[in-house]
Amino acid sequence: MLTKSAAKAFFLGGTALCAVAFLLLTLDTLAELPKRSHVEDMTDQVVRGHVIWNKNNCMGCHTLMGEGAYYAPELTKVVERRGEPWMDTFLQDPEAFYPGRRKMIKYDIFDNEAVGAEVAAGNRADVIAFFKWVGNIDTNGFPAKPDLVPVGVASNVDPRIMARAPVYFQTVCAGCHSVGGKGGNVGPSLDGVSARFDADYLRKWVSDPQAVKPGTTMPTLGLKGENLDEIVEYLGSL
Repeated sequence: MLTKSAAKAFFLGGTALCAVAFLLLTLDTLAELPKRSHVEDMTDQVVRGHVIWNKNNCMGCHTLMGEGAYYAPELTKVVERRGEPWMDTFLQDPEAFYPGRRKMIKYDIFDNEAVGAEVAAGNRADVIAFFKWVGNIDTNGFPAKPDLVPVGVASNVDPRIMARAPVYFQTVCAGCHSVGGKGGNVGPSLDGVSARFDADYLRKWVSDPQAVKPGTTMPTLGLKGENLDEIVEYLGSL
């Protein structure tokens, strides 16, 4: 059993040791933080995106680097998971993108009709730039990649088919659908879709899914013109 003086010395020594360790760890954190956060990439656009994030209380629903609410998805690696074109399309009208499912409202700051096309596009670009910067921070593996079972691929499917897909398909549609085993598994695989549906049906479905099947979870992307033609032509080749 320690004597009173020995206990006092043990307490003081332990406190001093812990204080020194805390100081050294703090100094190490301050030295490593600029490298891990890539502070040199924090542009004015990134700062504007951060202002939008805070001003609209996005953390009231989402988490970022584990901090925030857990009502909506974690967004630390959202650019890596979804890609910039998908995010830009989604932010314009989240409710239309996932009819009957999404709880995220349509914010005026991203709405072309509410604030003008140039301002809305600028706001979306600022927010995406902020998420892109956050996604490049070294977070020691956080968040972990989803543990998903790969979608099975038929033996007669050529995985190079995705490589010749239009850019819009690769960056937006592939967030939900797969072709040749590449892409998302939220929606059905599109391998062989041209054998199931003709070009007219595919055009109607892609341009306005709700008109073809009310209540479907397929988002209304507002595709038209060249983008719509390219998607329909590509689907018709599968």
